[in-house]
Amino acid sequence: MGPNAKGALLSLAAFGVYATHDAIVKLMGASYSPFQLIFFSVLFSFPLAMGMIIRDPHPGTLLPAHPGWIAIRTVAGVITGFTAFYAFTVLPLAQVYAIVFATPLLITILAIPILGERVRIRRWLAVFVGLVGVLIVLQPGHAPLSLGHLAALTAAVGGSVASIIVRKIGQEERPVVILLYPMIANFIVAGAILPFVYRPMPIEHLGVMAAMSVIGWAGGVIIIQAYKTAEAAIVAPMQYSQIIWATAYGLIFFNETLDRPTMAGAAIIIASGLYIVLRESRAGASGTRPVLSSKPRPDTGTSPKPSLLSRLAHLRREPG
Repeated sequence: MGPNAKGALLSLAAFGVYATHDAIVKLMGASYSPFQLIFFSVLFSFPLAMGMIIRDPHPGTLLPAHPGWIAIRTVAGVITGFTAFYAFTVLPLAQVYAIVFATPLLITILAIPILGERVRIRRWLAVFVGLVGVLIVLQPGHAPLSLGHLAALTAAVGGSVASIIVRKIGQEERPVVILLYPMIANFIVAGAILPFVYRPMPIEHLGVMAAMSVIGWAGGVIIIQAYKTAEAAIVAPMQYSQIIWATAYGLIFFNETLDRPTMAGAAIIIASGLYIVLRESRAGASGTRPVLSSKPRPDTGTSPKPSLLSRLAHLRREPG
């Protein structure tokens, strides 16, 4: 088996793991507030984060080199976390993914002012077509838009902001700094709201929450291995396989079925996202390759982005 084929299989497995994480969020969201889910998700992620900090070979403080960008990323991570968890609890899984798949389109737009990326007419057309796909999923004027739809859109925007900031400052900030600030902020915000929404959790539900946190980290580890094994242009498109997992999980566990607007809109969004990925993979077509370099996955601030784990692994391999 060639490296690209192996990387593709690894990435398919990673996004299947991520979809399992999101299905657990939806399952637990039937009984608990998103704020409670976020609180315990971060709580059980802290030991894993501490292990990441201990393995960081570069000495330094936890003070950010770019406090302004870290502050914006932290706010974006908190907003993305709460809105993504809420969207998963109230909308069909496949519909949430269809909307969140707009993230590469938004990253392409944000790369212009933040990274100085030049976007030519073909990628602009792909972005426009993809946004039309989002409108088809939302069906404004034909179906009532709920808070869940707004939450999914907000998660896509927040995840795009967080991703593009990591792309901008990632080489100058320690990975642990980029990781910890959104986690701590999520913990504080969720903890402040928790007394108003808390419902007692039996021990088995706490076990499920702990497993959910581990699953989220495991997905990051697998996708890193996929990017090490294969070309980014092979790995990145595999994120769209989550729509298959979402459809299967939705049908089996939540009695959800795909409606025609969601299927049509998702197909358009995926096609436009694939086009952008393929354009960025061509030599000279992109100066910063923002979508290919972001390792797409909405940044909820409850577990590390694969790009942070990847940077830490690279640092550990450096001599000295």
